[in-house]
Amino acid sequence: MKVKVIGIPVHDQEKALKFYTEKLGFLKKIDIPLSEGNRWLTVVSKEEQDGAEILLEPSPNHFEPAKVYQKALFDAGIPYTQFNSEDVQQEYDRLSTLGVEFSVKPTEMGTVKIAVFNDTCGNNIQIVQML
Repeated sequence: MKVKVIGIPVHDQEKALKFYTEKLGFLKKIDIPLSEGNRWLTVVSKEEQDGAEILLEPSPNHFEPAKVYQKALFDAGIPYTQFNSEDVQQEYDRLSTLGVEFSVKPTEMGTVKIAVFNDTCGNNIQIVQML
């Protein structure tokens, strides 16, 4: 088995697409209209365009437990997922210049360096560098 798609719930798919492509630098891979104005919308890393896709999945408005879970994670400052980086400090500097808000600045924690940012779509995302 291998990972092909990982879903991240987002409050607004169009806003998420803009953030993940224009700020984070991902590329749009698939964009297929679905019912109720939703889309099968994925982005990929520029460095691994045939790698795992991130599904910018509509946060389920009709399923209260999912909304509660996503909000509880966000309010507690817990990252929904993490992305690897070769240089967390460099990514932090680049993203900060683009207006991305960080709740955790680059911090060494044993064998890793991490930082956590707000994806503007309901999630905290952690970036991690192996030291």
